[in-house]
Amino acid sequence: MNKFLHTRIRVSDLDRSVQFYCDCFGFLVYKRVDRSPAGNEIVHLRLPGNDHMLELTYSPDYKVAVPEDLMHTAIGVPNIITFCDRLEQKGVSIWPDGWREKFAGGENLMAFVTDPDGYEVEILERK
Repeated sequence: MNKFLHTRIRVSDLDRSVQFYCDCFGFLVYKRVDRSPAGNEIVHLRLPGNDHMLELTYSPDYKVAVPEDLMHTAIGVPNIITFCDRLEQKGVSIWPDGWREKFAGGENLMAFVTDPDGYEVEILERK
């Protein structure tokens, strides 16, 4: 059986991105490579209980310019309101605007944040 192992995104500041994903979403550093065969710095992040990893790749000669709505990752959380409140306390902007009011009906419990390079992270409630 084939297995989906990781997803790579290019970042402009490796330490800033590692801090964002670890602090906001609870990722842990699984492996760090200071120089890959292609000359990149790479950090593999893993959420506890998950096999799939997020690979953050930095190269000083690569300019990161993420077009709007190019791609997104998605994270499932047990209580989206509590989770988004915690993110806002950390200074992370949640969108769309008025997300609390939109959650009042109990349907379509999803929100988004934008990482330091402009990648979208979708947050979904998964009990």
